[in-house]
This record gives sequence, structure tokens and C-alpha cells, in this order.
Amino acid sequence: MEASSSGSNIPAVTNGKTKIHHAEGTEDLQSNQLETQISIKPDVQRTDVDFSEILNAIQEIAKDVNIFFDELEGVNSPFKDDDSLLHHGNLTSTSDDASRLETVGEGVPDKNKSNGLYFRDGKCRIDYVLVYRKSSPQTEKREVFERNIRAEGLQMEKESSLTNSDIIFVKLHAPWEVLGRYAEVMNVRMPFRRKIYYLHRRHKFMNRIERQISRFRGWLPRKPMRLDKETLPDLEENDCYTAPFSQQRIHHFIIHNKDTFFNNATRSRIVHHILQRVKYEEGKNKIGLNRLLTNGSYEAAFPLHEGSYRSKNSIRTHGAENHRHLLYECWASWGVWYKYQPLDLVRRYFGEKIGLYFAWLGWYTGMLFPAAFIGLFVFLYGVTTLNHCQVSKEVCQATDIIMCPICDKYCPFMRLSDSCVYAKVTHLFDNGATVFFAVFMAVWATVFLEFWKRRRAVIAYDWDLIDWEEEEEEIRPQFEAKYSKKERMNPISGKPEPYQAFADKCSRLIVSASGIFFMICVVIAAVFGIVIYRVVTVSTFAAFKWALIRNNSQVATTGTAVCINFCIIMLLNVLYEKVALLLTNLEQPRTESEWENSFTLKMFLFQFVNLNSSTFYIAFFLGRFTGHPGAYLRLINRWRLEECHPSGCLIDLCMQMGIIMVLKQTWNNFMELGYPLIQNWWTRRKLRQEHGSQRKASFPQWEKDYNLQPMNAYGLFDEYLEMILQFGFTTIFVAAFPLAPLLALLNNIIEIRLDAYKFVTQWRRPLASRAKDIGIWYGILEGIGILSVITNAFVVAVTSDFIPRLVYAYKYGPCAGQGEAGQKCMVGYVNASLSVFLVSDFENRSEPTSNGSEFSGSPLKYCRYRDYRDPPHSPVPYGYTLQFWHVLAARLAFIIVFEHLVFCIKHLISYLIPDLPKDLRDRMRREKYLIQEMMYEAELERLQKERKERKKNGKSHNNEWP
Repeated sequence: MEASSSGSNIPAVTNGKTKIHHAEGTEDLQSNQLETQISIKPDVQRTDVDFSEILNAIQEIAKDVNIFFDELEGVNSPFKDDDSLLHHGNLTSTSDDASRLETVGEGVPDKNKSNGLYFRDGKCRIDYVLVYRKSSPQTEKREVFERNIRAEGLQMEKESSLTNSDIIFVKLHAPWEVLGRYAEVMNVRMPFRRKIYYLHRRHKFMNRIERQISRFRGWLPRKPMRLDKETLPDLEENDCYTAPFSQQRIHHFIIHNKDTFFNNATRSRIVHHILQRVKYEEGKNKIGLNRLLTNGSYEAAFPLHEGSYRSKNSIRTHGAENHRHLLYECWASWGVWYKYQPLDLVRRYFGEKIGLYFAWLGWYTGMLFPAAFIGLFVFLYGVTTLNHCQVSKEVCQATDIIMCPICDKYCPFMRLSDSCVYAKVTHLFDNGATVFFAVFMAVWATVFLEFWKRRRAVIAYDWDLIDWEEEEEEIRPQFEAKYSKKERMNPISGKPEPYQAFADKCSRLIVSASGIFFMICVVIAAVFGIVIYRVVTVSTFAAFKWALIRNNSQVATTGTAVCINFCIIMLLNVLYEKVALLLTNLEQPRTESEWENSFTLKMFLFQFVNLNSSTFYIAFFLGRFTGHPGAYLRLINRWRLEECHPSGCLIDLCMQMGIIMVLKQTWNNFMELGYPLIQNWWTRRKLRQEHGSQRKASFPQWEKDYNLQPMNAYGLFDEYLEMILQFGFTTIFVAAFPLAPLLALLNNIIEIRLDAYKFVTQWRRPLASRAKDIGIWYGILEGIGILSVITNAFVVAVTSDFIPRLVYAYKYGPCAGQGEAGQKCMVGYVNASLSVFLVSDFENRSEPTSNGSEFSGSPLKYCRYRDYRDPPHSPVPYGYTLQFWHVLAARLAFIIVFEHLVFCIKHLISYLIPDLPKDLRDRMRREKYLIQEMMYEAELERLQKERKERKKNGKSHNNEWP
């Protein structure tokens, strides 16, 4: 225990007599709350006069104690003359636990004293913890700050760390009076009357049907995904009407126990609200806990977890020890991965902001089920129709078609039948159901967002967020320091505040935009490097000694390029975070929310471009601008651009998406959980070596929580960013990789439990914050939904062979002009999609080392390549054929029709689905009406009761809340 004046003596009252108790520290003194226990014999009747005399005696003692406290503080504090920093109006009503008059004759709860959640007296719950080091140079600011904390009415207790005497824990407790006063200021909504549910009148016939259905449901097993009602506590605020707390109408609220009326999360939020408005130095802007954390006055600040998340006893037989234990067993444990999340309990423990994140994540995961099922169906449809695919059959049977080399010199001629396996794999993803799936996913993205709006509205109603508005935000200290010389009146508060000139703001935005453009150019340069690697490596692998790599040089090139690309992505992400931080600070946003929105937009833009740039290259540029044999296009007139595989480029796109998606999600999960686990394990290991396992087990809760990892500096940013990028992968190129929703679903099932485990066990308890929605992320999701329509249209039209096959079936195949497009109409498609090249027309640097005599015993005269060009002996050698222009026109027409059709469907769905469910709208109107009626009835009942008491007593007096 830290004690700055160990020789103080504090008077206490017990049974009307004064005793002397040894004080443990003047910084632990309390100056307003005197706890007394006055024992009166049962046969003595208490009168108003006696009671008033007792109160007067207590007030006299309180004055002595306050004078004594001020004298001690004046001796020890160098700021005794700095009266402007103290709130004198509240000084006489403040308290500090060490100097509070100890209650004699009442047993102190030993359990509360030992569990580390209460002060030393075992009664005052710890609502917030501040941590600092005695060696910190910011002692003066901290002392003034703590004096003003006491002046606000908070009780304080200090204690040294058991592992490091330099670390001091400041435990804060908010008494009932402080909680009530600030709950009214913050408009905290509290329960005041249980809800009354009204059932609509139904006809007898409908009632009979409902009874039969309920009887049938009774025969079925219980829903396995629902949590047991016996396990979860009865959260009273969910079944009660709520209203902003008011001390004048305190009799309207349901108060069973004043100590538990405000839950722990609300208490911590109120204390944090107070700490953010307490001064630590003379000056207009020298205020708030955040600034003290920034300048190093305090090392950490956090609310406590509610005890251990583990228990020796089973939760089924003995119940949950606390809400943290309950969350671990019903939410963070791997054994309940298939059950719904207890969102109300998450909200109660972590606050609405974190509760909304898990609500959104759960909703997104649930909506992935139909997308994953349809994607799996498309894949299985390709598997079942594989043996009936005419194109794959022709590729596998084309032993007499010799393809031109795909790289210079070292790549040999090859039979088209050698790519039989790739043709079959391509059919699994590129089949008749691909277009349907692309349309479905575009519509799915819209339905997901529209129904999330409805779901968010229901959650906002259940969690009392409908009428909640964010407070006017404080200006960032950096903004104040930069623009403190220029001020103008705030139109909302009417107070002068720092002002940023329009020219200065525009110049900073231009510089920031230039930085963003430069970083995007860095991404393009990295993609260009990958392209050069692919061009150079394909020739190297073609001349490799191992036959396995030599025969699959293109697949080996693609696989290694994807892995290298993933490493570059992860390295650039670290750089992007620093650049985004630098550019955001350069812009000088006015408030924290503006700073977060600007930083979020930059980080998303950087990581989205970084993650998807190579995918865009493979989807829309690979093999599109290579030229033709004898006239290849080259980079810097040296490297020949890479061609697609004879079976198409879709297999490369599938490999890119599959590898990046799996590796990225695996790495993210490791960094989210593995890194904190390793850090916490290392901390526990050091403590065990220094103090032993038994001593570690006896650490108080504040010591255990301090040894946990703090929440990310950017809050939920990393969690949202990971899921938003995954949403982009799931929707943007889903036509090329129908299994993406299934992989996302499997990852999210794991992600929910990983995040839950991390919040409950590995991180300090974050401050319970309120929010109405997911913020700027919703706008980003809408942008991704629009982009996905465009990209999927181009993937189907450009990357896949859907359009060329359709044109051949209706225009050039055996069924031309008959209006049919079955498999029999695709006979001859492979031969029609290949052009002829004269081997003697090869350039010297492109001519292969072999002459192809191994195929027919004599040098080859002709080879084939994928394109629609005239033969070498035509009037215009290697010119585009009419079929090429037909295919190009069909592709452009498909893109236009697809986009307009899907956008019309999206807007129609958005129009038809209201943002607010009708039953919720009716419930809200009904609740407003009932609340007004109940408040009126309660007030009328109180007035009638007062009137009766006045008549009964024959005199009038006021019944005030003590």
C-alpha cells in the first residue's frame, strides 16, 4: 500500500463515541462520506429531535475531518494555493476510502475482500482502475488530477503491485449519489416498469391450428442451437420499459438494490465520463484522462473483469460464478460453436459497440449459409456434369492437336490432350450454373445489407439505442495545439473553439490524396514485379531437371507467384498502416470520430488494393494482350508476356483466390489469438519464475487484468477490416470461385469463437461504449456490393468461356439457327476456338529448341494457339476473324445487360424491403403510448398517496428520497 502520511489519526464514531484509527495514507483520505453505526437500545424510542441531534454531531465531526484533510493536503501538496483547479462546491461531499470512518460492529464480507473486486472494506466495488509508475515525472499533474477526482465525489484507494513496487494501482469507486447525478446528465436509460405483451385476437380456427402445430413441435427435439434459458440470467432491462434516469422521479424505477441497480459496465462508463472531464492543470484544454495517458502520467486505465473465467465446479450443477465465467462457458468455449450468441449478455458485459460487432458478425455468418449452399451446389453440378461436358471430352481426346510453346525457347510443343486435367478442373468452376450464381451473389449482397438494416433496427430497439444520440465530441488535443491561435464560435455549443482555415484544410487533403495515389502506385509496382517474376520463371521451370516441375511449369509458376505475392501483401500492410497513420495525422481531423473515419477509409483502400491487385491482373489482363506467335508483345522489348493455359485463365484465378484466402485467414487468426496467447504465456511464465505458482494464484483481480493484453489501439478496426476484406473476396470474384462463401463460412464459425475467447480471456476488459450502428463500414459494404456486380459481369464475360461457347452454339455450331444450346451443339468448339500458326514464322528469339519431331517423326509445320485469327495463307495473315468480333460484341452486350438487370433487381429489393419491420414500428408506437400512460399513472398514484398521508397526519411534509 502506498502511504504518503502514515502517522495520521482519523476520528471515527462508534456507538456515539469517538475512536482513533490509524490512517494508511493521506492520498486515501475521504472528505465527505462518514460511515457511522449508531446502536440504539430497542426499548428507547427514536424521536425527530434525537435524530437531528445525532446528525448535527456527525456533521461537526465531518467538519473536523475535512479541516484535518485540508491541512494534511496543504502540507504535502505543492498546489495548496491553486484553488482554481478544485471544485469547492463538491469538496465537502466527497469521500476517499482510506479516511472514511470505519464501521465497527458490522462484519466485513471476507469473500469480497479476497476476490479483488472491492476495496479493502469489502463493500465498495471497484469501478475503474488507473495504473502509474512512481518513477514517472508527471507527478504534479497526477496529484492535481486525483484531488479533482475526489472533489467529483469518487472514492479512491491505492495499492502497490505485488510484482513491481514501482507500479501503483489507483482503484476508483462511484457512490450512489455520484452514479445517480451523472446517470441523469448522461441520459442513461434504466428499467422502470415490466413490459406488457399483448396478443392479437385470432379466430377459433387459427387458434386450433396453432395448438396442433405446438403439439407437433412438442414431439420434435429441442432446437440445438438455442442456449438453455436456465443457464442465462434474467436480464431485467430486456423485459422492462426504460426511460432516462431522473433523481426527481426515482420512485418510478425498479430499484431492488442500489448497489446492483447500475450494472458494472454502466458504472465503469459513468466513471470514465467523469475522468474525461476532470482537470489536471490550469488551462482551458488541460482536461481529461486521455491526455494523461498520452503524456505518460498514467500507464493504463481499464475496468475490471468480474473475476475468473474458470471455475472448479460445473456450470450446470453450481451455476456461473460471474458473468465472465458465464460468457466463457456459453459463448467463448469451443463446445458451443454451433449455438447462437448470447448477444444481450455480451452487450451487458462489453457494451453496445462490441455487442453490435458480434451481432453483425453473427448475422453475416448466418447469411453465408445460403450463399455457401448455392456455391457448393454449383461446384457439385460441375462434378456431376463433368463426364457429359463436350468441351472437356474434345480436349482430352485431342491427341492430334499440337499447341505452340507458351514461352520462348525452352518451352516445348505440347499436345492439347496433355491439359485434360486442367480442362476438367476448369469445368468444375466454369459451367452453366456460373452465371446464375453470379446473379445470385449480387442479389445476396443487397439482401444481406437490407436485412441487416432491419436486424440493426430490432437490436437498437431492444438495447435502447433508437433515441440515443452521440454527445458533442471533444476536439482532439493535436488539433487544439495546432490551431489554438484561431478561434470561432461553435454553432452547437456557442463556445469559442480552434478553427482550421479552408485553404489549410484543402492543402492538407491534397497532400494526403497525393500520398494515397503514391502508395497505390507502389502496389501497382509490386504487381508489375510479380508479372516479371511469372514471365521469367515460366521459362526457368520449363528447363528444370525434375520432370514433375518441367511438365507443370505454368502451375508451378502460378503457385510460387501467389505465395510470393502473399508475403509482399503482408509486408506492405505493415508499411500501409504507418503511412495511413502519418497521412491521417497530417490532415489534422477535428474530432476522434473524424480521425477514425479518415484512418479507416485509408487503411481499407490500401489493403483492398494490395490484396486484390494481383487478382484483378489475373482476371482481366493475363493472356489478353500477348499478341500472337511470330508477333508477341514484350515488356521493355525483352520479356514476352505470359499466356494463359490452353484450358483458359480461370484455373489461375481460382488458384490465386484459394491460396490467398486460406493463407490470409490463417494468418489473421494466428495474429488475433496466437500473438496474445504467446504474450500472456510469457508474462505468466516470468511471474511464476519470480514469485511461484501459489503466489501468482493469489494475485488480486486488478493485478491479473493488468498482466493481460490491452485491446487494440484502434478498437474494433482490425476485426471489422478482416471481415470486410473477406466480404469483398466472397462477392467480387465469386463467379470464378464458387467455394469462396463456403470457406468464408467455415472461417467465420471459427472467428466468432476466437474473438469471443480473446475478449473474455486474453484482453483486458474494454470500456463499455455505445453505438447505434457499425459506422462507416456500412458504406464500404455498399460500395463493395456495387463493385461486385461490375467485376462478376466482367469475369463471366471476359475471363470465362461462357460467351464464346454461347456464340458458337447459336451461330457456328451444329445447331446454328435452331435456337438450341445443348452439349450436342458444342461439337467442334475446341477446334473452332484454336487458330493455326506456321512454325517457320517464329521469331529467332522465340523459336523453340525442339522441332516437334517427337510427335510425328518429322519436324512440325503447323501448331495451334488460342485465338480467333485467319490462317497464315489467307490474304491478311493472322488477322481477326468474323467470329472474334461476334464474340467481342456478345461480351460487351452481356456486360451491359447483366449490370442493368442486376442493378434493377438490387434497387427493387431495396425498395421493397423497409428498413424498419412493421411489427417493430407498431411496438415502438405502442411503447411510447404506454410509457406516457405509466408515467402519468405513477405520478397520479404518488400524489394521491401524499394527499392521504397529509389527511392522516393532519399536517403536510415532503417525502424526499434520502
